[in-house]
Amino acid sequence: MTATARMNRLFAADGRCFDVAVDHGFFGEPRFLAGIEDLDAALDVLVEAAPDAIQLSPGSARLLQARPGPKPALVMRTDVANVYGPDVDAGALYFSELVADAVEQALRLDAACAVVNLLWIDGRPDLHRQCLRNVAALKARCEPAGMPLMVEPLAMRPGEAGYGVNGDAERIRAIVRQAVELGADIIKSDPTDDLGDYPSVIEVAGGIPLLVRGGGRASDEEVLRRTGAVIEAGAAGIVYGRNVIQHERPREMTGALMGMVHDGLSAEDALARLHG
Repeated sequence: MTATARMNRLFAADGRCFDVAVDHGFFGEPRFLAGIEDLDAALDVLVEAAPDAIQLSPGSARLLQARPGPKPALVMRTDVANVYGPDVDAGALYFSELVADAVEQALRLDAACAVVNLLWIDGRPDLHRQCLRNVAALKARCEPAGMPLMVEPLAMRPGEAGYGVNGDAERIRAIVRQAVELGADIIKSDPTDDLGDYPSVIEVAGGIPLLVRGGGRASDEEVLRRTGAVIEAGAAGIVYGRNVIQHERPREMTGALMGMVHDGLSAEDALARLHG
């Protein structure tokens, strides 16, 4: 199968995609398990809700792919990092490690694409260099295998509960462009602090489809408002995890977001659909 064929499984006919990230258990953080303790049951709900794709680690992807019949495309996580802990430690050994035979596993699991981090923390060039090596190694294996590569350029800064999103537009533009220059077929990027700056992020992506990351839990109103803003700015879709899987009504939240991504629903109409 070619990369184009896999991309066509991931993106709908309108060129947009909603990918639900359910790979949080891969990072070893207890608080990330909320809503997915019973992963098989969580996937039952999501498969019924029918987003375009579901993002999983190699070990959990089998739970999706073993299901008969039509189902969302698989986006396979290829690296595990330890940057999501509750504390910030300038002396800590942070890493982002590729799983062995990542592309071969993605092929065996019939993934539509592979995803890898490109992390930036000020003062931690060691972590960034490791991520650069990971992206370069994966690109070299993905290209001949016809496996699209989604690169996740994440700028991070210290927060109240460990490292969180650095929404500085200048930093996001720089790392998004670096991902493009490394050969990303798809970009998964954080929103900027000022969503009015997001068209400039789309611009530096240079036509590579850009999906916007959801990050931590937020109110329904905030999630939908942000979604509308980034879609209007030119994003090709979204990758949301905790704002779906930790929602009290994940099936309905998926439907509301699919309406925004594919049907042009406003944030107000999506909110009405969610609570209707």
